[in-house]
Formats: sequence, C-alpha cells, structure tokens
Amino acid sequence: MLVLASASPRRRELLTQAGFSFEVQPAHIPEEPLADEDPIAYVTRLAREKARAVFDQIAAERGDVADLAVLGADTTVTLDEHILGKPEDAADAARMLRMLSGRTHRVITGVAVVTAERTVAAAEVTAVRFLNLRNEEIAAYIASGEPMDKAGAYGIQGYAARWIPRVEGCYFNVMGLPIALVVKMLESR
Repeated sequence: MLVLASASPRRRELLTQAGFSFEVQPAHIPEEPLADEDPIAYVTRLAREKARAVFDQIAAERGDVADLAVLGADTTVTLDEHILGKPEDAADAARMLRMLSGRTHRVITGVAVVTAERTVAAAEVTAVRFLNLRNEEIAAYIASGEPMDKAGAYGIQGYAARWIPRVEGCYFNVMGLPIALVVKMLESR
C-alpha cells in the first residue's frame, strides 16, 4: 500500500498521472528551516519527517506495515541560497516575484520513501528562468490568488507559465514532485 504524506493536489495529480494507486494522509509537521540549513538538506529533512510521521501513525493504528510505503515530499524555491517558501501574504508574494524577475532560480524538491525495512531520501534540482516582470503583472497575478499557496509565490502549471522561457531539469519537480525520481525510488524499495 502506497500512502502520500501530502495534501498537495498537484502531487496527487502527478502520482495518478504516473499510474500509481495510493491513499492520501497529510503530515502535520513544522516546516521551518533550521539555522544555517542548506536548502537541499532542508527539503530532504522535511520529506523524511513527513513520511516518517505518517508511517508511524499508520503503524500505531494498524500494526502490520509489511506492505506499507509512505512517500513524503517538500519543495522550495531558492535564489542566491535564500529559501523562498510559501508567501505569508500578498506583500510577501510581491516581494518574492520581484526577486525572481529577470533571474534564474532553483526549485528543489526533497523526496523520501519510508517502509518497514528502510528510509530513502533524495532531492531533485531544477533551474527556472523568469522574464522581467512589470509591477502591474505582479499585482494582477497576486490578485488572482494563484501564488498564495506555492513556494516562491508561483505555479509553473498556471498563469506564471507565460513568464518562464527556460527550464533546465525536471519540469515536474517545479510542480512539486519529480516523478521519474519517485518512480525509481518506489521501484527500488
């Protein structure tokens, strides 16, 4: 049995698209980076913590976990080694979008699979180039509500796609789940 430890509709969509049958049980853990924590270490730690929390909860409820695999994931956007999480409010979203404007940033997703036998974790890194954004474009985008629940204040699969001329690496990673990496991890369990 595969369980996705995430409430993200994009992760559910991508796992379904890849042909997986799974249940969803979101993890509820603090998502703050530790002091001086590297962005890759941050997202892989959170992915492990999410998967482990859900695995332990299911184990406590049903006991037998021989067939259980829990998938955890966490995505962040980084620019100049600064972590850009989900915006706190509209002003924070505008700040992030102004920072990304005309620059290339990294999207990093940590992925972890926890089973009764082991825990494996990895990260995928994708470079994303943004066009220069006008203040009016940023304001209209924020007014749509789309950036508010997304790391870096944008979703590549939505309206912001019009500002992204170049992606180097896994596109699905930018959506929140590097599917090829996940498949490889699940097949090796």
